[in-house]
Amino acid sequence: MGKILTEPRHNMATRKRLSPEESRTAALEAARGLLIETGPQSVTLKAVAQRIGRTHANLLHHFGSASGLQKSLAAHLATTVCETIKDAVRASRAGLGSPREVVDLAFDAFDKEGAGSLASWMLLTGNEDALDPIIETIHQLVDELAPEEAVDHAGIMAMHENTLTLVLLALGDALMGKALARSLSVPENAVRERAERILVESLSLD
Repeated sequence: MGKILTEPRHNMATRKRLSPEESRTAALEAARGLLIETGPQSVTLKAVAQRIGRTHANLLHHFGSASGLQKSLAAHLATTVCETIKDAVRASRAGLGSPREVVDLAFDAFDKEGAGSLASWMLLTGNEDALDPIIETIHQLVDELAPEEAVDHAGIMAMHENTLTLVLLALGDALMGKALARSLSVPENAVRERAERILVESLSLD
């Protein structure tokens, strides 16, 4: 009996030592897990609080509301995904990777990582600025990765347009790509192949 009581007290002490930033990060990782496992409708303050052993009031302090939590999760996903894509693009330029790996990372972010379903769910529930964190982070990524030769307005605009196309293709593919491909009798990876050709063009330094 004594052992049973001791372990929860120890866990509570460990939780109390978390800094506000550590607590916030733990909540976002838990929210990401819920998103991938059971979908965007399960990303609630109550569910996240239960998963990390915090109180509902604690999460309210960090995020303000369920929509605040979801928007923070969108920003968290965008930052994580874009850092991964950035590394992949640099590896591709250095001959250590391929544009297709970059495409797959982007598409998987919207599909397997749940960013696409999260964004659509937030829009449907009235959170119209849901895509802002994703758009802003991707915009920063594109500006950082723009080829040095493309410093003129036309070159940067072309890079932005290609990235816009890539993101829209990834988002659309996550939401209805498989069903539409079957309906049109085309391979499921047809969109990824088209996106790869676009990215090869945008990353060209010639």
